[in-house]
Amino acid sequence: MRRIVFILIVILLSSSVYAEPTQEAASLQEAFVKVSKEVGPAVVSISAEHIERYMTRQRPFFRFEDDFFNDFFDDFFMPGPEREFKRTGLGSGVIIDKEGHILTNEHVISGADKITVTLPDGREFEGHVTGSDIYSDLAVVKIESKGNLPFARLGDSDSVRIGHWAIAIGNPFAFAVKNPEPTVTVGVVSALRRSLPRTDRRAREYTDLIQTDAAINPGNSGGPLLNIYGDIIGINVAIFTLSGGSEGVGFAVPVNTARKIMEDLKHGKKVLYGWLGVMIQDINAELAAYFNLEESYGVLVSRILEKSPAEKAGLEPGDIIVSLDDEKVKTTQDVIRMVLKKDVGSKVILGVIRNGKIYSMRVEIGERPEDETVIAQEKTDKAIEEDADTKSWRGLEVSEIMPEAVRRFNLEAETGVLIVAVEAESAAETAGIRAGDVIYEINRMPVKNITDYRKAIKKVKGDALVGTYRGYVVVKEK
Repeated sequence: MRRIVFILIVILLSSSVYAEPTQEAASLQEAFVKVSKEVGPAVVSISAEHIERYMTRQRPFFRFEDDFFNDFFDDFFMPGPEREFKRTGLGSGVIIDKEGHILTNEHVISGADKITVTLPDGREFEGHVTGSDIYSDLAVVKIESKGNLPFARLGDSDSVRIGHWAIAIGNPFAFAVKNPEPTVTVGVVSALRRSLPRTDRRAREYTDLIQTDAAINPGNSGGPLLNIYGDIIGINVAIFTLSGGSEGVGFAVPVNTARKIMEDLKHGKKVLYGWLGVMIQDINAELAAYFNLEESYGVLVSRILEKSPAEKAGLEPGDIIVSLDDEKVKTTQDVIRMVLKKDVGSKVILGVIRNGKIYSMRVEIGERPEDETVIAQEKTDKAIEEDADTKSWRGLEVSEIMPEAVRRFNLEAETGVLIVAVEAESAAETAGIRAGDVIYEINRMPVKNITDYRKAIKKVKGDALVGTYRGYVVVKEK
Protein backbone atom coordinates (compact mmCIF):
# COMPACT_ATOMS: atom_id res chain seq x y z
CA MET A 1 0.00 0.00 0.00
CA ARG A 2 2.79 2.36 0.93
CA ARG A 3 4.51 1.59 -2.36
CA ILE A 4 1.36 2.48 -4.33
CA VAL A 5 1.00 5.78 -2.43
CA PHE A 6 4.68 6.57 -3.08
CA ILE A 7 4.25 5.94 -6.81
CA LEU A 8 1.15 8.16 -6.93
CA ILE A 9 3.04 10.97 -5.16
CA VAL A 10 5.92 10.69 -7.63
CA ILE A 11 3.49 10.86 -10.57
CA LEU A 12 1.74 13.92 -9.13
CA LEU A 13 5.03 15.68 -8.46
CA SER A 14 6.30 14.87 -11.93
CA SER A 15 3.18 16.26 -13.59
CA SER A 16 3.37 19.43 -11.54
CA VAL A 17 7.06 19.92 -12.39
CA TYR A 18 6.72 19.41 -16.13
CA ALA A 19 3.28 20.89 -16.78
CA GLU A 20 4.38 24.53 -16.65
CA PRO A 21 7.42 24.26 -18.95
CA THR A 22 5.35 22.30 -21.44
CA GLN A 23 2.73 25.02 -21.45
CA GLU A 24 5.39 27.71 -21.84
CA ALA A 25 6.97 25.80 -24.70
CA ALA A 26 3.62 25.53 -26.43
CA SER A 27 3.01 29.26 -25.98
CA LEU A 28 6.46 30.05 -27.37
CA GLN A 29 5.86 27.80 -30.34
CA GLU A 30 2.57 29.53 -31.04
CA ALA A 31 4.32 32.89 -30.86
CA PHE A 32 6.77 31.81 -33.58
CA VAL A 33 3.92 30.49 -35.71
CA LYS A 34 2.00 33.74 -35.26
CA VAL A 35 4.99 35.87 -36.28
CA SER A 36 5.56 33.70 -39.33
CA LYS A 37 1.91 34.00 -40.42
CA GLU A 38 1.69 37.74 -39.80
CA VAL A 39 5.02 38.90 -41.25
CA GLY A 40 5.84 36.12 -43.73
CA PRO A 41 3.43 37.40 -46.43
CA ALA A 42 5.30 40.75 -46.46
CA VAL A 43 8.73 39.21 -47.01
CA VAL A 44 9.59 39.15 -50.71
CA SER A 45 12.19 37.61 -52.97
CA ILE A 46 14.20 40.05 -55.09
CA SER A 47 15.83 38.99 -58.33
CA ALA A 48 18.34 41.54 -59.61
CA GLU A 49 19.29 40.97 -63.23
CA HIS A 50 22.58 42.38 -64.52
CA ILE A 51 23.21 42.50 -68.25
CA GLU A 52 26.85 42.45 -69.34
CA ARG A 53 27.67 43.20 -72.97
CA TYR A 54 30.85 42.22 -74.77
CA MET A 55 32.16 42.24 -78.31
CA THR A 56 32.99 39.04 -80.17
CA ARG A 57 35.69 38.79 -82.81
CA GLN A 58 35.60 37.00 -86.13
CA ARG A 59 38.46 34.54 -85.98
CA PRO A 60 39.93 32.63 -88.93
CA PHE A 61 38.79 29.07 -89.51
CA PHE A 62 42.41 27.88 -89.27
CA ARG A 63 44.92 28.00 -86.41
CA PHE A 64 48.70 28.41 -86.54
CA GLU A 65 51.16 26.23 -84.70
CA ASP A 66 52.93 29.36 -83.47
CA ASP A 67 51.06 31.07 -80.61
CA PHE A 68 52.44 34.45 -81.67
CA PHE A 69 50.40 34.41 -84.88
CA ASN A 70 47.33 33.06 -83.11
CA ASP A 71 47.51 35.93 -80.60
CA PHE A 72 47.99 38.41 -83.43
CA PHE A 73 44.85 37.28 -85.23
CA ASP A 74 42.87 37.12 -81.97
CA ASP A 75 43.77 40.76 -81.23
CA PHE A 76 43.40 42.33 -84.64
CA PHE A 77 40.70 40.48 -86.53
CA MET A 78 37.47 42.29 -87.28
CA PRO A 79 35.07 42.61 -84.34
CA GLY A 80 32.00 40.42 -84.50
CA PRO A 81 28.46 40.97 -83.25
CA GLU A 82 27.82 42.24 -79.70
CA ARG A 83 26.57 39.59 -77.29
CA GLU A 84 24.83 39.82 -73.96
CA PHE A 85 25.41 37.82 -70.80
CA LYS A 86 22.77 37.89 -68.07
CA ARG A 87 23.75 37.44 -64.44
CA THR A 88 21.10 37.18 -61.73
CA GLY A 89 21.50 37.83 -58.01
CA LEU A 90 18.96 36.84 -55.37
CA GLY A 91 18.10 38.60 -52.15
CA SER A 92 15.24 39.37 -49.82
CA GLY A 93 13.23 42.42 -48.81
CA VAL A 94 10.26 43.40 -46.68
CA ILE A 95 7.24 45.51 -47.65
CA ILE A 96 6.96 48.37 -45.15
CA ASP A 97 3.75 50.14 -46.22
CA LYS A 98 0.59 49.66 -48.24
CA GLU A 99 1.99 51.82 -51.06
CA GLY A 100 4.43 49.04 -51.96
CA HIS A 101 7.74 50.35 -50.66
CA ILE A 102 10.21 47.55 -49.96
CA LEU A 103 13.21 47.91 -47.67
CA THR A 104 16.26 45.86 -48.66
CA ASN A 105 20.06 46.05 -48.92
CA GLU A 106 21.86 48.27 -51.38
CA HIS A 107 24.16 45.42 -52.37
CA VAL A 108 21.12 43.30 -53.36
CA ILE A 109 20.05 45.74 -56.11
CA SER A 110 23.32 47.51 -56.88
CA GLY A 111 23.87 47.93 -60.62
CA ALA A 112 20.75 45.94 -61.55
CA ASP A 113 19.28 46.48 -65.01
CA LYS A 114 16.02 44.76 -64.08
CA ILE A 115 14.45 43.96 -60.71
CA THR A 116 11.75 41.34 -60.23
CA VAL A 117 9.90 41.12 -56.92
CA THR A 118 8.03 37.92 -56.00
CA LEU A 119 5.56 37.82 -53.12
CA PRO A 120 4.92 34.69 -51.05
CA ASP A 121 1.45 34.42 -52.67
CA GLY A 122 3.14 33.98 -56.06
CA ARG A 123 2.50 37.46 -57.48
CA GLU A 124 5.36 39.00 -59.45
CA PHE A 125 6.07 42.68 -59.96
CA GLU A 126 8.70 44.77 -61.67
CA GLY A 127 10.55 46.76 -59.04
CA HIS A 128 11.95 50.29 -59.34
CA VAL A 129 14.63 51.66 -57.04
CA THR A 130 13.49 54.95 -55.49
CA GLY A 131 16.72 55.43 -53.58
CA SER A 132 19.82 53.63 -52.34
CA ASP A 133 22.60 54.42 -49.91
CA ILE A 134 25.87 52.55 -50.15
CA TYR A 135 27.18 53.75 -46.79
CA SER A 136 24.37 52.16 -44.76
CA ASP A 137 23.83 49.37 -47.32
CA LEU A 138 20.10 50.16 -47.50
CA ALA A 139 17.79 50.67 -50.48
CA VAL A 140 14.08 51.14 -51.14
CA VAL A 141 12.36 49.41 -54.06
CA LYS A 142 8.83 50.35 -55.16
CA ILE A 143 6.24 48.06 -56.73
CA GLU A 144 2.84 49.03 -58.13
CA SER A 145 -0.16 46.89 -57.22
CA LYS A 146 -3.88 47.39 -57.71
CA GLY A 147 -4.65 44.89 -54.98
CA ASN A 148 -3.88 44.97 -51.30
CA LEU A 149 -0.31 44.46 -50.27
CA PRO A 150 0.73 42.93 -46.94
CA PHE A 151 3.28 44.93 -44.97
CA ALA A 152 5.20 44.57 -41.73
CA ARG A 153 5.37 47.06 -38.89
CA LEU A 154 8.56 48.72 -37.70
CA GLY A 155 9.63 48.21 -34.11
CA ASP A 156 12.05 49.96 -31.77
CA SER A 157 15.62 48.66 -31.93
CA ASP A 158 16.67 50.80 -28.95
CA SER A 159 14.57 48.52 -26.75
CA VAL A 160 16.37 45.38 -27.92
CA ARG A 161 18.46 43.60 -25.30
CA ILE A 162 21.01 40.80 -25.46
CA GLY A 163 19.17 37.52 -24.97
CA HIS A 164 15.91 38.67 -26.58
CA TRP A 165 14.37 36.33 -29.13
CA ALA A 166 15.36 37.06 -32.73
CA ILE A 167 13.45 35.72 -35.73
CA ALA A 168 14.94 36.01 -39.21
CA ILE A 169 12.67 35.69 -42.22
CA GLY A 170 14.04 35.59 -45.74
CA ASN A 171 13.08 34.53 -49.22
CA PRO A 172 16.39 33.62 -50.82
CA PHE A 173 15.53 30.60 -52.93
CA ALA A 174 12.07 31.38 -54.29
CA PHE A 175 13.21 31.16 -57.91
CA ALA A 176 15.47 28.14 -57.42
CA VAL A 177 13.02 25.92 -55.55
CA LYS A 178 9.92 27.24 -57.34
CA ASN A 179 8.34 28.04 -54.00
CA PRO A 180 7.80 31.70 -53.06
CA GLU A 181 7.10 31.02 -49.38
CA PRO A 182 9.77 32.49 -47.08
CA THR A 183 11.98 30.61 -44.65
CA VAL A 184 12.01 31.25 -40.90
CA THR A 185 14.93 30.79 -38.50
CA VAL A 186 14.97 31.50 -34.78
CA GLY A 187 17.70 32.49 -32.33
CA VAL A 188 18.55 35.21 -29.86
CA VAL A 189 20.18 38.61 -29.96
CA SER A 190 23.81 37.71 -29.30
CA ALA A 191 25.34 41.19 -29.08
CA LEU A 192 24.63 44.85 -29.80
CA ARG A 193 26.58 47.70 -31.40
CA ARG A 194 28.87 45.43 -33.36
CA SER A 195 31.05 46.79 -36.16
CA LEU A 196 32.50 45.09 -39.24
CA PRO A 197 35.64 46.19 -41.10
CA ARG A 198 35.36 47.64 -44.56
CA THR A 199 35.56 45.07 -47.32
CA ASP A 200 36.22 47.34 -50.29
CA ARG A 201 37.48 50.81 -51.13
CA ARG A 202 34.03 52.31 -51.26
CA ALA A 203 32.28 54.09 -48.42
CA ARG A 204 30.26 51.14 -47.12
CA GLU A 205 30.85 50.67 -43.43
CA TYR A 206 28.89 48.54 -40.98
CA THR A 207 28.63 50.01 -37.48
CA ASP A 208 26.21 49.72 -34.56
CA LEU A 209 24.90 46.36 -35.82
CA ILE A 210 22.70 43.81 -34.06
CA GLN A 211 24.38 40.39 -33.87
CA THR A 212 22.24 37.26 -33.80
CA ASP A 213 22.71 33.50 -33.90
CA ALA A 214 19.50 33.04 -35.91
CA ALA A 215 20.65 31.33 -39.11
CA ILE A 216 21.04 33.90 -41.90
CA ASN A 217 21.80 32.09 -45.12
CA PRO A 218 23.13 33.51 -48.38
CA GLY A 219 20.21 35.27 -50.05
CA ASN A 220 18.64 36.39 -46.77
CA SER A 221 20.22 39.82 -47.18
CA GLY A 222 17.55 42.49 -47.02
CA GLY A 223 15.10 40.37 -45.05
CA PRO A 224 13.79 41.46 -41.65
CA LEU A 225 15.01 40.51 -38.20
CA LEU A 226 11.99 40.42 -35.87
CA ASN A 227 11.27 40.30 -32.18
CA ILE A 228 8.87 37.83 -30.56
CA TYR A 229 5.96 40.19 -31.25
CA GLY A 230 6.57 40.37 -35.00
CA ASP A 231 8.04 43.89 -35.03
CA ILE A 232 10.98 44.59 -37.33
CA ILE A 233 14.05 45.30 -35.21
CA GLY A 234 16.63 45.09 -38.00
CA ILE A 235 17.43 44.45 -41.66
CA ASN A 236 19.78 41.50 -42.18
CA VAL A 237 22.96 42.52 -43.97
CA ALA A 238 25.77 40.04 -43.47
CA ILE A 239 27.02 36.80 -42.00
CA PHE A 240 30.45 35.92 -40.68
CA THR A 241 31.40 32.59 -42.16
CA LEU A 242 34.44 30.44 -42.78
CA SER A 243 32.59 27.69 -44.64
CA GLY A 244 30.34 29.84 -46.85
CA GLY A 245 27.22 28.88 -44.89
CA SER A 246 25.59 30.03 -41.69
CA GLU A 247 27.75 29.58 -38.60
CA GLY A 248 25.61 31.35 -36.04
CA VAL A 249 27.02 34.85 -36.48
CA GLY A 250 24.71 37.15 -38.40
CA PHE A 251 24.29 40.91 -38.41
CA ALA A 252 21.44 43.34 -39.00
CA VAL A 253 21.13 47.11 -39.36
CA PRO A 254 19.01 48.38 -36.43
CA VAL A 255 15.57 49.47 -37.60
CA ASN A 256 15.90 52.85 -35.87
CA THR A 257 18.91 53.54 -38.08
CA ALA A 258 17.04 52.31 -41.15
CA ARG A 259 13.89 54.28 -40.29
CA LYS A 260 15.58 57.67 -40.68
CA ILE A 261 17.39 56.70 -43.87
CA MET A 262 14.48 55.01 -45.63
CA GLU A 263 12.32 58.14 -45.48
CA ASP A 264 14.87 59.94 -47.63
CA LEU A 265 15.24 56.92 -49.91
CA LYS A 266 11.49 56.62 -50.43
CA HIS A 267 11.46 60.15 -51.85
CA GLY A 268 14.69 59.85 -53.82
CA LYS A 269 16.62 62.19 -51.53
CA LYS A 270 20.32 62.06 -50.83
CA VAL A 271 21.13 60.71 -47.38
CA LEU A 272 23.29 63.15 -45.42
CA TYR A 273 25.60 61.95 -42.66
CA GLY A 274 27.06 63.95 -39.83
CA TRP A 275 30.81 64.52 -39.75
CA LEU A 276 33.28 66.07 -37.33
CA GLY A 277 36.45 65.69 -39.37
CA VAL A 278 38.61 64.10 -36.69
CA MET A 279 40.60 60.90 -36.51
CA ILE A 280 40.16 59.31 -33.10
CA GLN A 281 41.41 56.30 -31.18
CA ASP A 282 40.45 54.39 -28.06
CA ILE A 283 42.44 55.05 -24.90
CA ASN A 284 44.46 52.11 -23.58
CA ALA A 285 46.03 51.78 -20.15
CA GLU A 286 49.32 53.39 -21.19
CA LEU A 287 47.60 56.43 -22.69
CA ALA A 288 45.36 56.74 -19.65
CA ALA A 289 48.44 56.74 -17.41
CA TYR A 290 50.21 59.33 -19.57
CA PHE A 291 47.24 61.70 -19.43
CA ASN A 292 46.65 60.99 -15.71
CA LEU A 293 43.12 59.74 -16.33
CA GLU A 294 41.43 57.97 -13.44
CA GLU A 295 39.75 55.54 -15.83
CA SER A 296 40.23 54.54 -19.46
CA TYR A 297 37.24 56.22 -21.03
CA GLY A 298 36.83 58.82 -23.74
CA VAL A 299 38.55 58.92 -27.13
CA LEU A 300 41.81 60.58 -28.07
CA VAL A 301 41.88 62.96 -31.03
CA SER A 302 44.93 62.00 -33.10
CA ARG A 303 44.33 64.21 -36.17
CA ILE A 304 42.24 67.19 -37.19
CA LEU A 305 41.38 67.29 -40.89
CA GLU A 306 41.73 70.56 -42.74
CA LYS A 307 38.67 72.81 -43.13
CA SER A 308 36.62 70.39 -41.02
CA PRO A 309 34.00 71.25 -38.37
CA ALA A 310 36.47 70.15 -35.70
CA GLU A 311 39.16 72.53 -36.96
CA LYS A 312 36.68 75.42 -37.08
CA ALA A 313 35.56 74.66 -33.51
CA GLY A 314 39.13 74.72 -32.21
CA LEU A 315 39.73 71.05 -31.44
CA GLU A 316 43.37 70.03 -31.31
CA PRO A 317 45.31 66.77 -31.57
CA GLY A 318 45.73 65.40 -28.06
CA ASP A 319 42.26 66.48 -26.93
CA ILE A 320 40.21 63.78 -25.23
CA ILE A 321 36.48 63.71 -26.05
CA VAL A 322 34.59 62.40 -23.02
CA SER A 323 30.99 63.34 -23.85
CA LEU A 324 28.71 64.47 -26.65
CA ASP A 325 25.58 66.38 -25.65
CA ASP A 326 25.97 65.11 -22.07
CA GLU A 327 26.09 61.48 -23.25
CA LYS A 328 29.22 59.75 -21.99
CA VAL A 329 31.74 58.63 -24.61
CA LYS A 330 33.57 55.38 -23.91
CA THR A 331 34.86 54.24 -27.31
CA THR A 332 35.38 55.46 -30.85
CA GLN A 333 32.27 53.55 -31.89
CA ASP A 334 30.25 55.67 -29.46
CA VAL A 335 31.37 58.84 -31.22
CA ILE A 336 30.65 57.42 -34.68
CA ARG A 337 27.19 56.26 -33.61
CA MET A 338 26.31 59.57 -31.94
CA VAL A 339 27.53 61.78 -34.79
CA LEU A 340 25.81 59.75 -37.50
CA LYS A 341 22.49 60.22 -35.72
CA LYS A 342 22.84 64.01 -35.74
CA ASP A 343 21.43 66.14 -38.53
CA VAL A 344 23.86 68.02 -40.73
CA GLY A 345 23.95 71.63 -39.55
CA SER A 346 22.92 70.86 -35.99
CA LYS A 347 25.17 71.93 -33.13
CA VAL A 348 26.51 69.64 -30.41
CA ILE A 349 28.41 70.22 -27.20
CA LEU A 350 31.56 68.17 -26.76
CA GLY A 351 33.09 67.55 -23.36
CA VAL A 352 36.84 67.77 -23.95
CA ILE A 353 39.81 67.23 -21.64
CA ARG A 354 42.83 69.35 -22.57
CA ASN A 355 45.94 69.63 -20.41
CA GLY A 356 44.10 68.03 -17.51
CA LYS A 357 41.18 70.45 -17.58
CA ILE A 358 37.71 69.81 -18.98
CA TYR A 359 36.13 72.22 -21.45
CA SER A 360 32.84 72.43 -23.33
CA MET A 361 33.18 73.00 -27.06
CA ARG A 362 30.35 73.81 -29.44
CA VAL A 363 30.69 72.12 -32.83
CA GLU A 364 28.43 72.36 -35.87
CA ILE A 365 27.96 68.97 -37.52
CA GLY A 366 29.17 68.99 -41.12
CA GLU A 367 28.29 66.80 -44.07
CA ARG A 368 30.38 63.68 -44.41
CA PRO A 369 32.39 63.80 -47.68
CA GLU A 370 31.38 61.16 -50.20
CA ASP A 371 34.92 60.34 -51.22
CA GLU A 372 37.69 59.69 -48.74
CA THR A 373 40.09 61.56 -51.00
CA VAL A 374 38.27 64.74 -50.01
CA ILE A 375 39.40 64.35 -46.42
CA ALA A 376 42.83 62.87 -47.11
CA GLN A 377 45.80 65.19 -46.85
CA GLU A 378 47.61 65.87 -50.16
CA LYS A 379 50.81 63.97 -50.73
CA THR A 380 54.01 65.99 -50.72
CA ASP A 381 56.65 65.93 -53.46
CA LYS A 382 59.21 67.74 -51.33
CA ALA A 383 62.61 66.04 -51.51
CA ILE A 384 65.12 66.73 -48.74
CA GLU A 385 68.25 64.79 -47.82
CA GLU A 386 67.97 62.28 -44.96
CA ASP A 387 69.53 63.57 -41.75
CA ALA A 388 71.90 60.99 -40.26
CA ASP A 389 71.90 62.66 -36.82
CA THR A 390 68.27 61.64 -36.20
CA LYS A 391 68.98 57.90 -36.05
CA SER A 392 68.63 55.65 -33.02
CA TRP A 393 66.35 57.71 -30.74
CA ARG A 394 64.59 55.01 -28.71
CA GLY A 395 65.05 52.59 -31.58
CA LEU A 396 63.78 54.81 -34.39
CA GLU A 397 65.35 55.75 -37.70
CA VAL A 398 63.55 58.53 -39.53
CA SER A 399 63.84 60.59 -42.68
CA GLU A 400 62.09 63.41 -44.48
CA ILE A 401 59.16 62.29 -46.61
CA MET A 402 60.67 61.52 -50.01
CA PRO A 403 58.63 61.02 -53.21
CA GLU A 404 59.83 57.43 -53.39
CA ALA A 405 58.57 56.78 -49.86
CA VAL A 406 55.22 58.34 -50.69
CA ARG A 407 54.74 55.80 -53.46
CA ARG A 408 56.20 52.86 -51.51
CA PHE A 409 54.16 53.33 -48.34
CA ASN A 410 51.12 54.94 -50.03
CA LEU A 411 51.43 57.92 -47.70
CA GLU A 412 48.78 60.59 -47.29
CA ALA A 413 50.93 62.90 -45.18
CA GLU A 414 51.78 66.50 -45.97
CA THR A 415 54.37 66.97 -43.26
CA GLY A 416 56.16 65.02 -40.58
CA VAL A 417 59.00 62.51 -40.55
CA LEU A 418 58.89 59.01 -41.94
CA ILE A 419 59.88 55.96 -39.87
CA VAL A 420 62.28 54.02 -42.10
CA ALA A 421 63.41 51.43 -39.53
CA VAL A 422 62.57 50.28 -36.00
CA GLU A 423 65.17 48.52 -33.87
CA ALA A 424 64.13 45.12 -32.56
CA GLU A 425 63.09 45.02 -28.89
CA SER A 426 63.42 48.78 -28.64
CA ALA A 427 61.06 51.11 -26.80
CA ALA A 428 59.62 52.20 -30.15
CA GLU A 429 58.89 48.61 -31.23
CA THR A 430 57.30 47.86 -27.85
CA ALA A 431 55.05 50.88 -28.29
CA GLY A 432 53.83 49.53 -31.65
CA ILE A 433 55.58 51.90 -34.03
CA ARG A 434 56.54 50.34 -37.35
CA ALA A 435 58.33 51.26 -40.54
CA GLY A 436 56.13 53.39 -42.78
CA ASP A 437 54.55 55.32 -39.91
CA VAL A 438 54.73 59.11 -40.03
CA ILE A 439 55.36 61.13 -36.86
CA TYR A 440 53.76 64.55 -36.76
CA GLU A 441 53.96 65.34 -33.03
CA ILE A 442 56.07 64.54 -29.95
CA ASN A 443 54.87 65.59 -26.49
CA ARG A 444 52.43 68.02 -28.09
CA MET A 445 55.20 69.69 -30.11
CA PRO A 446 54.44 69.77 -33.86
CA VAL A 447 56.87 67.82 -36.02
CA LYS A 448 56.75 69.03 -39.62
CA ASN A 449 60.26 68.11 -40.67
CA ILE A 450 63.60 66.73 -39.50
CA THR A 451 64.52 70.00 -37.77
CA ASP A 452 61.34 69.93 -35.68
CA TYR A 453 61.95 66.27 -34.88
CA ARG A 454 65.48 66.91 -33.61
CA LYS A 455 64.29 69.79 -31.42
CA ALA A 456 61.44 67.71 -30.00
CA ILE A 457 63.49 64.64 -29.04
CA LYS A 458 66.10 66.81 -27.30
CA LYS A 459 63.39 68.13 -24.96
CA VAL A 460 61.96 64.72 -24.11
CA LYS A 461 62.36 63.63 -20.52
CA GLY A 462 60.78 60.38 -19.42
CA ASP A 463 57.96 58.81 -21.40
CA ALA A 464 57.08 60.47 -24.71
CA LEU A 465 53.65 60.85 -26.31
CA VAL A 466 54.25 60.32 -30.01
CA GLY A 467 51.57 61.24 -32.55
CA THR A 468 51.52 59.15 -35.72
CA TYR A 469 48.96 59.03 -38.49
CA ARG A 470 47.78 55.69 -37.07
CA GLY A 471 47.23 57.29 -33.66
CA TYR A 472 49.05 58.21 -30.47
CA VAL A 473 51.47 55.88 -28.71
CA VAL A 474 53.53 56.20 -25.54
CA VAL A 475 57.21 55.49 -26.16
CA LYS A 476 58.73 54.76 -22.76
CA GLU A 477 62.16 55.64 -21.52
CA LYS A 478 64.05 52.41 -20.94
